[in-house]
Amino acid sequence: MTAKDLIERHLARYPWIAAAVYVGCVLAFVGVIWGAVADVLERRSEVAVARDLAARLQGRGPGTATASREGEIAPVGSALLEGPSVTVAGAALLQRVASAVTKVGGNMLSSQVELRGTQSKSGLIGVITSCELEQPALQELLYDLEAGMPYLFVEQLVVQAPAMSAGAEGGRLRVLLAVYGQWQGGS
Repeated sequence: MTAKDLIERHLARYPWIAAAVYVGCVLAFVGVIWGAVADVLERRSEVAVARDLAARLQGRGPGTATASREGEIAPVGSALLEGPSVTVAGAALLQRVASAVTKVGGNMLSSQVELRGTQSKSGLIGVITSCELEQPALQELLYDLEAGMPYLFVEQLVVQAPAMSAGAEGGRLRVLLAVYGQWQGGS
């Protein structure tokens, strides 16, 4: 007696075994198909999230602030300094820093745009500014610069306390800031 005859005899005697094997194979195929479809849908959603993030980082996102997952409001605008040339991008960076200083009630004393330096090789443009402002406004200024758009990095911060005379109260801080941003044409 061969193995084939033995299997046929058992299947003829117990047809429920054949039905169970058939149902098991069908369920296995359905499981494989289900897993493949779920994987494709998951990858599709990951691509959509990555495409949305890329669009937001390039500044093509929605025109209003969007809520992030934690419920915070995400900044709107391009993450990189914009401008057709490095000079225009440097001027935009200087304008951004000057408006941030003015917004917190400070005065710009001097400024210098750093277009050619050690950082410019990597596409970074810098602004070195000297300003005067009140002590509570310093934190607001730093937050505005680093949390807003475009992404800016405060590389150097030097704060000089006001000279106190016998009858003077308070005073304004002298602040030296070196702020850098990535120019989109530089990379």
